[in-house]
Amino acid sequence: MDKKQYTTGIPMEQVQIEDAFWGRILETVRTRLISYQWEALNDRVEGAEPSYCLRNFRVAAGKEPGTFAGCVFQDSDVAKWIEAAAYTLIAHPDSALEATVDEAVDQIVSAQQPDGYLDTYYIIHGLTQRWTNLRDNHELYCAGHMLEAAIAYYRATGKRRLLDAMLRYVDLIDSTFGAEEGKRHGYPGHEIIEMALMKLYELTGEEKHRRLAKYFIDQRGQAPLYFAQEVSDKPFHWKNTSYEYQYYQAGRPVREQKEAQGHAVRAVYLYSGMADVARSTEDEGLWEALEGLWNNMTKRRMYITGAIGSSHVGEAFTYDYDLPNDTVYGETCASVGLVFLAKRMLSIEPKGAYGDVMERALYNGVISGMNLAGDRFFYVNPLEVLPEASRKDEGKRHVKPSRQKWFHCACCPPNLARLLSSLGDYIYGVRERTLFVHLYMGSRVEADLQGQNVRLQVQTRYPWEEEIRIQVETCEEGDWTLALRIPGWCRQYGLTCGEDPVAGVERDGYLYVTRSWKPGDEILLKLRMPVEKIEANPRVREDIGKTAIMRGPLVYCLEEADNGKDLHRIRLAEQEEWEVCYEPDLLCGVVTISAMGEVQNQTDWEEDTLYRPFARERYEPKRLKWIPYYAWANRAEGEMLVWIRNLA
Repeated sequence: MDKKQYTTGIPMEQVQIEDAFWGRILETVRTRLISYQWEALNDRVEGAEPSYCLRNFRVAAGKEPGTFAGCVFQDSDVAKWIEAAAYTLIAHPDSALEATVDEAVDQIVSAQQPDGYLDTYYIIHGLTQRWTNLRDNHELYCAGHMLEAAIAYYRATGKRRLLDAMLRYVDLIDSTFGAEEGKRHGYPGHEIIEMALMKLYELTGEEKHRRLAKYFIDQRGQAPLYFAQEVSDKPFHWKNTSYEYQYYQAGRPVREQKEAQGHAVRAVYLYSGMADVARSTEDEGLWEALEGLWNNMTKRRMYITGAIGSSHVGEAFTYDYDLPNDTVYGETCASVGLVFLAKRMLSIEPKGAYGDVMERALYNGVISGMNLAGDRFFYVNPLEVLPEASRKDEGKRHVKPSRQKWFHCACCPPNLARLLSSLGDYIYGVRERTLFVHLYMGSRVEADLQGQNVRLQVQTRYPWEEEIRIQVETCEEGDWTLALRIPGWCRQYGLTCGEDPVAGVERDGYLYVTRSWKPGDEILLKLRMPVEKIEANPRVREDIGKTAIMRGPLVYCLEEADNGKDLHRIRLAEQEEWEVCYEPDLLCGVVTISAMGEVQNQTDWEEDTLYRPFARERYEPKRLKWIPYYAWANRAEGEMLVWIRNLA
């Protein structure tokens, strides 16, 4: 791993998003999502599952009587909310929001113990039991999220109160865990502190923070297995299952793991931490293991929407090509974590395949987790829904036909908020004198290319339209390179300056254009976006003989609101003539796709006849209409389908 090849992300402080598609979403996050979630965390949303989150901190601080309530990891919800609010403040300073965050920080810090410990579950239940069940009780997970929140809020405001509190807590964790004699040789049951510690290392430069992150990764799965010894007297939920300790990615050391296994969110959080450590320490063995896990996950265990985790039992991966559409789990948090990981993979090795997955997840499996108004949420993101089945089939009760106000386990809504509010961190990258464009969003960016200051403006109506216009606003004299990701879905593209084609070098999914740029230079990238019929690998049993529709980065679906009931009876026609139409008044403005299909006629069946001898099926023409997958379930409750049958 040649460190000179590493790519550095351009922080959102140097990026101004001015995008029609993402601008609406980010405005919803800023003006609705953040405030709605604050109300939910304070149990003030009528008809919603109570959070108890901030109440627990007041109880732990002795400011309010009561006992602990909610999930054992409830502290993490407010941590993610603070992180989301902090990123929002970077882009849009807001004194009222900042005061609200300060209020949350006051409640959190007031519960901190004299030695730095800060976890309300054990503060309330009894500190003598802390660190006794890392496997199940999420102490280090909560610490990781709170540490990320503290760093983000310091980054946004310069305020240190939460950061200083977390530095004390990290010192306590560091003195408690490690390879040294007298320390506990444990690691988190739910990963994320590894990522957080690496962010802290980048902030402080203190080697102890990187060393602790590396320890948690290296120690995971080592014999004797810590989790088996730690809680040997407690029931092990995954005993005698296919998961066992791989549910926690702890069944074997991380460098020996070849398949994405266990709880999907934990997995991508672990892999993200592995990427951070591998990059920082130039650990080739860790990188090789990570590449293998990435390939297994994205090439054999990922949905077309960028969802991961196919089983509701354990919110987990199962086996290669097991991708059911109607019982899928596809947790929103898992797609969020996949974006975290893809960004880190790009920082080590800028390959278009990593950017493709990041884009696929963002435009489909991530933003599907929130409604267009920013006040309803999906935990599970299915690819096929029949509302009656969701209500009456216990195997599908986890699949909701409409988004919810909140959840008893509400990890997804604030996780979604923190990713979207930090979106500016994901668009660009820099390596030496090369500026990478990973995602296409209307924006302005300022970059330092080895002392050469460059400022670009990107204008586009992507993903609805094909053109991306890039203009150099300021540029000091000298050659430098613009690296443009050519998406894997794009079969044909063109790059021009005025009427003249622009030459570039294609490598690993990027088009590298090197020239002596000057202010006012403008290039036009056109990514052709025909409607594409997509088929799955025939090893995916659920999708054999079926087709999904994509246009550009967007996966499309059929919804009952446009196509009526019994979507399972629909199939594609032999000849499709696609009509692509932008509808500004539909679902906050979307491009829809229409074509003639066929629907099976069932009028010749006797109602009380369940089976009969085979007869030639009769089909009738039917006009079909597809909408972007992310926008489904924003109208009346009804059926939804991504994969539809081909003509037999």
